[in-house]
Amino acid sequence: MWAHARWQGRLLPAGLAPGERLRAYASWCDAVEGNTTFYATPSRSTVESWAAQTSPDFRFVVKLPKPVTHEHHLMGADEVLRAFLDAIEPLGPRAHALWIQLPASFSPADAGTLAAFLHRLPRSHRYAVEVRHRAFFEDERSARLLERVLAARDAEWVPFDTTVMFQSPPASDAERDAWAKKPRVPRRSRALTGHPIVRYLGRDAEERTVEGWRPWLGTVAEWLREGRSPTVFIHTPDNADAPVLARRFHDEVRALVPDLDPLPTPMPLPEPDEPLTLF
Repeated sequence: MWAHARWQGRLLPAGLAPGERLRAYASWCDAVEGNTTFYATPSRSTVESWAAQTSPDFRFVVKLPKPVTHEHHLMGADEVLRAFLDAIEPLGPRAHALWIQLPASFSPADAGTLAAFLHRLPRSHRYAVEVRHRAFFEDERSARLLERVLAARDAEWVPFDTTVMFQSPPASDAERDAWAKKPRVPRRSRALTGHPIVRYLGRDAEERTVEGWRPWLGTVAEWLREGRSPTVFIHTPDNADAPVLARRFHDEVRALVPDLDPLPTPMPLPEPDEPLTLF
């Protein structure tokens, strides 16, 4: 995500070598979703580069590989899982949580499978689970069942708040793509651990994105006052201005909790070259 094409030359210096792009992103935000690991497990040398470009307190929320969660449904993919855990080891303390995103087909009937899977995972990591089956959000018994499974392993439930996206029909290609692909579930804002994680999806229009995150400001501020350490990821359909919006969200929370540390100062863009003239 830190190599997003729409950020190059606008928010991040253009033409950076691959081994410098994350460093530039980390001057804007102090956490990142490791979504690419869902599609392919990186080499240890690649992960070593990620660690070298970030401070020890930078947060990676790294998604488990697709074969583990979506193809084998948490069963019988031990070799893939071992390779993944070995690959991310160089992150050390930067591996804030391992993100177990489950498909919409994963229902309350599968809670036992999740419990057994979490029980087998090494205790050296923190885990966060994202579910998309509507029963977990609409049926109180199903929600409590999942909470018990997660609490037994001190794992977090990751809400993906898409409510503002589905308030009105999409108005652009990017919004239409999000409308077709993103889960349509109710907002959930109950933290289970000291390290809640929130994923929020806004709209193309900045004012609609900002209005949609208003309920989260008080929630996140209260978590901070309680001594929790939340991580919030701000998305829009095309993510063109996601780092700017993330910083605005952080500033609005900080207005409510003044002792919250500021984000780093963004890496400056190089001055444009002076145009050539004949005189």
